[in-house]
Amino acid sequence: MNSAARVSLQYALLFGTTGVVMPFAALWLASTGMIGAQIGLLLALPMVGRLATGPLLAVWADGFKHRKTAIALLGLAMAAGYGGAALVDSTLLRGAFWFIGATACAAIIPLVDVLTLRVAKRDGYPFSLPRGFGSLAFVMANVGMGALLTQWSEQAVIVWIVAASTLCTMVSLLVLPALPVTEDGLTQSGRERFRGLGRLLKNRTFMAAVLGVGAIQAAHGFYYSFSAILWKQQGIPESTTGLLWAFAVAGEIVFMWLIDPWRRKIGIGPFTLVIIGGMAAVARWLFMAGEPSVGWLLPLQALHAFTFAAVYLGSVEIVDTLSPRQDHTSSQTLASMLSSGLMTGLATAASGPIFDRWGGAGYLPMAGLAVVGVFAVMAVRAEVRRGLPQIAEPA
Repeated sequence: MNSAARVSLQYALLFGTTGVVMPFAALWLASTGMIGAQIGLLLALPMVGRLATGPLLAVWADGFKHRKTAIALLGLAMAAGYGGAALVDSTLLRGAFWFIGATACAAIIPLVDVLTLRVAKRDGYPFSLPRGFGSLAFVMANVGMGALLTQWSEQAVIVWIVAASTLCTMVSLLVLPALPVTEDGLTQSGRERFRGLGRLLKNRTFMAAVLGVGAIQAAHGFYYSFSAILWKQQGIPESTTGLLWAFAVAGEIVFMWLIDPWRRKIGIGPFTLVIIGGMAAVARWLFMAGEPSVGWLLPLQALHAFTFAAVYLGSVEIVDTLSPRQDHTSSQTLASMLSSGLMTGLATAASGPIFDRWGGAGYLPMAGLAVVGVFAVMAVRAEVRRGLPQIAEPA
């Protein structure tokens, strides 16, 4: 099995897990008796907690000889955390176990991204190729769980999550390429790794780019947490919810496998890519606030190709370019921690009370957040064009 197939399988199982967590976890949590504010808080705490857990886990991960070791150990923590959440009745204990599982799951993603970036460059294929298999698995998980929920109770959600997490752990340990953390095989001391984080935090251009991208990604917080509940209130069945999420992620796959190679060929750079995605996000959330019918939801879901995939791929390139090679793990983890973690966590926490009070109109603040992100990335692009000629594609 070549390296592309190995990392593709890892992405498939990882996103086969999140493909159920993201659209359907709220339904399972609601079936346990939790209200919107409690669900929003439980889902947000692991994201906000990454302000502390992200740097610590990044430094910890770079202390191993091979990148896959940390990925496998985090996979074990993910399976144990989600499994524990399924076995307890206390809301407090459920939140604690969920925190462990969600924290580990989120920490794995940038580590797999860094491993894939390095292996893809070494073996001569684009990063978007294996990453697209993750999106494909996400679609299959959306559709599969949507279909299961028409026949089974919400308990199917947590059973799927625990089973997929366990498989993800096994593949991390047995299948992923044994790529060294450093090219010379020597690891830096913990102090040196923390210093690398400090350099990134002091880099104003890097941080502005990360925060701008983070604002656009965080604008998905309301959609991720409450779209399934809102659509159910509109009379849209769970099976259709799964298809709507699948349609959105199908757009990701088209973008990663077809549009991204084309945009590289014609020379559209990562900054422009993120800005286009951010403007698509503004339009998407404004229209979603009107609680459109399924006929209108389909084209709005298609915009996910830009609001997520374009922004994600562009941000990975931007972060990789703006950080020193020895700090690539820390930089991708820091970017993920701030965008998918802290900022999305704050948006998700706010989404709970917003949903309880405003319902579908909760998408409007998300549109405003995306506007802020677009202007921030535009400002960084202008600065890069003026002062950082080492960036090959500041377009």
